[in-house]
Amino acid sequence: MTVSVHPLFVLFGLFFFLRGELFLFLVCTAAALIHEFGHAIYAARIGCRLDRILLLPCGAVVQGDIEGISLADEIRLALAGPAVNAACAVLFVALWWLFPDTYAFTDTAAYMSAGLCVINLLPAYPLDGGRVLYCVVARFRGARAARKVCVVCSLIVAAAVLALFVLSCLAAVNFSLLFFALFILFGTFGGKDCRYTRLMPDFAKELARGAEVKRVALAESCTVKRALSFLERGKQIEFAVYDGEGELACVLSEREFFAILQRADIYSPIGTYINGGF
Repeated sequence: MTVSVHPLFVLFGLFFFLRGELFLFLVCTAAALIHEFGHAIYAARIGCRLDRILLLPCGAVVQGDIEGISLADEIRLALAGPAVNAACAVLFVALWWLFPDTYAFTDTAAYMSAGLCVINLLPAYPLDGGRVLYCVVARFRGARAARKVCVVCSLIVAAAVLALFVLSCLAAVNFSLLFFALFILFGTFGGKDCRYTRLMPDFAKELARGAEVKRVALAESCTVKRALSFLERGKQIEFAVYDGEGELACVLSEREFFAILQRADIYSPIGTYINGGF
């Protein structure tokens, strides 16, 4: 995974530094990265690999292509980031319950994690709520209608945030609101989604360290996606694939399985790609 930094992100950090709020800026950045790692974790579960994160003022986006996954998986993928932020917030609260003295050192991280979770559920691009809205509308009305609905909702949210920025000018100017509105506008017209490619591990590194072999029995009707769920870091996997009559059809090594994954529809039965060989 690579992390790219937009020039405006540097200016945003300098702005916080000059205001004496560098720690707050760093906590925000850490929470945003953890959020994106949540997406990466679920992406790996469906055979995709997160390639690149772009850090922007008031957020981060992932760029590239995830075409081919189902709308249901796209919704789960979108919600994985807020779920990780929510889990972090809950862990901090539990930490305060057990060790009250830690509150003074972790309150900013906890509130920021909870805030990111809530804000990302707003129905606007490039927020995760916008992706969920797109998938729900696309399910019933098609991709074109979903795109139009998301653009309208994103513009409404951006206008509301800009209005809050104008109101803040009457008291203490909150430039974060302005940057957030621009972030939404950038995401709305900057493309639908992000860079995910199919998983392809480095077998040479794994074998150089030595790895335990894990063997799993599957029916030919088992989907490629289900087979992915058995992968385990630090272990080489072998799939013993059985036909409909319970007879052993073949044994797939991990390398052979990933060769299938490169061309497979992950929702198809694994037997579809075994018949006919490699």
